[in-house]
Amino acid sequence: MAGKSQGARARAKARRLALQGLYQWQLSGTAPGDLIAELNASQNIKDVDAEYFETLVRGVTAGSDALQALFQPHLDRPAEQVDPIERGILLIGAFELKERIDVPYRVVLNEAMELAKGFGAEDSHKYINAVLDKTSVGLRQAERAAR
Repeated sequence: MAGKSQGARARAKARRLALQGLYQWQLSGTAPGDLIAELNASQNIKDVDAEYFETLVRGVTAGSDALQALFQPHLDRPAEQVDPIERGILLIGAFELKERIDVPYRVVLNEAMELAKGFGAEDSHKYINAVLDKTSVGLRQAERAAR
């Protein structure tokens, strides 16, 4: 994370915390508000962008079916068969690509790869990158064209 601004680091930490919550949500179905409260109470959130964390958890859980539909065409299997960690990363990435156009798509892809390197299976970052890159074509056409 060298070279990242304090705000970028706080958002990266928010993504990690959101991934933890989304993993738990996928396995147990815990309500988003309960997840947020539980993670806020149990984690050191001093350096976390708490607002961004909550936006991610609430946004992903509320729109998970629509978000999954965005990346499903680029998967090699049904989304339900993707490991919950990788699926959580894909959901966060799809949410950011769709809803957070203030975050450049290259940043979304990079942050998703970093999550996969830290929490996913070996080489899952390559799969995550490929799926989200293809997903970004339909969501960030103008931004991609400007590159």
